[in-house]
Amino acid sequence: MSFIQEFKAFAMKGNVVDLAVGIIIGAAFGKIVSSFVGDVIMPPLGLLIGGVDFSDLAITLKAAQGDTPAVLLSYGRFIQTVFDFLIVAFAIFMVIKVMNRMRHKEEAKPAPAAPPAPSKEEVLLGEIRDLLKQQNENPRPPL
Repeated sequence: MSFIQEFKAFAMKGNVVDLAVGIIIGAAFGKIVSSFVGDVIMPPLGLLIGGVDFSDLAITLKAAQGDTPAVLLSYGRFIQTVFDFLIVAFAIFMVIKVMNRMRHKEEAKPAPAAPPAPSKEEVLLGEIRDLLKQQNENPRPPL
C-alpha cells in the first residue's frame, strides 16, 4: 500500500473526520465565547468596579524609550482569558450533564418483557399439529 493510499485510508476514518468537525466547531464556539465575554460580560463588570476596561489593565515594567515600545505586564487580558475559559468550561459541563442525564434515562428504561411462555394447551396443540404434519408427509400404507 502506497503512502498516499495509507494516508487516505487514515484520513477518511470516522474518528478523524469527527475530530476535524469538533475542532472547527470548537474554534467557532471560542470566537462566540470571546465576543460574549469581551462585549457582554466585561463592560458591565468594568462599570461595577469603576469604569475599568479589563483589557487595558497592565503594569508598566519598562517605559517606552524612543522607538522601543513599553514593556507591559497585561494582566487584564489574562483576566479576560480566564473568564473565556470559565464560560467555555461551564458550557461544556452543562452539555455533558444533559448528555449524562439522557443516557441515564435510556439505561433506566426497562428492557422489553420476554413473551410469556406458552400455556400447556398451546404446547399440546403444537405437538398435535406436528404429529399430523408428520402423518401427512409419511402416510401409512393401507392394511
